[in-house]
Amino acid sequence: MIASIAVFCGSAPGKDSVFAENARKVGETLALQGKTLIYGGGRSGLMGVVADGALQAGGRVIGVIPESLAEHELAHPHLTELHIVENMHARKIKMSELADAFVALPGGAGTLEEIFEQWTWAQLGIHFKPCAFFNVDGFYDDLLKFLQLTTVKGFTQPRFCEALIVSNCFEQILQQFEQYRVPEMKWEVPELEWLQQE
Repeated sequence: MIASIAVFCGSAPGKDSVFAENARKVGETLALQGKTLIYGGGRSGLMGVVADGALQAGGRVIGVIPESLAEHELAHPHLTELHIVENMHARKIKMSELADAFVALPGGAGTLEEIFEQWTWAQLGIHFKPCAFFNVDGFYDDLLKFLQLTTVKGFTQPRFCEALIVSNCFEQILQQFEQYRVPEMKWEVPELEWLQQE
């Protein structure tokens, strides 16, 4: 069962209100389904919106934020739990430990870097958790076409692209998380110590 979901999204709200509307719905949906929201701990942009959506619906929200950002008072002040970690690398490791699945909402370079790292770890067998793109208003259409191109050109095995969950309906993403089947990994990779640390 998928009990906790890491959400990666923009620290800006975007120029179209559809992004914030859907981010709020993500938070509310997770809370109403009794799932814990794991996210980057910020109060600005879509990050703040998704956290507020979950909190206002009575949900459990865990934030993970680097010291440098917390010191600039960018941390959300009303979370269930807030983990302040040393740096961005430690943030991603902690979020990976806490979450059962990962989803990218609209965002910029940071959002892409976070979801791609988790997807890469899934391919390598570092973890066996599903990754998804919440494709709000076609936001990820061009990126998804590019990912298909990487399979055509021989850089990504088709099974890894097929394992990515993509939908413009968040409830459908949650359903597919529960039905996820782990693809065969690239090769055997020893478990890394830092993924076992509590």
